[in-house]
Amino acid sequence: MGVYTTIQISQETREKLAKLKAYGRESYDELLNELIELVPAGDEEGKYTDDFRAGLLRARLDLIRGRTIPLSQVKKSLGL
Repeated sequence: MGVYTTIQISQETREKLAKLKAYGRESYDELLNELIELVPAGDEEGKYTDDFRAGLLRARLDLIRGRTIPLSQVKKSLGL
């Protein structure tokens, strides 16, 4: 058995995580590791760095949250 630590999360976050559990006795450690596995580890060119994987996750969240600029607007601002 590994060494465990404590992390601080809000009650709201804990409730959101609880809803994602595959089964009632699944640990939060198991759940969080499953969520981390959803971020690609690499591609045909090789393994991604942890910083790059975190950037992919942030970029995906930006897309979901509408924090992007349309390509047409970028082209226009560059005079293309």
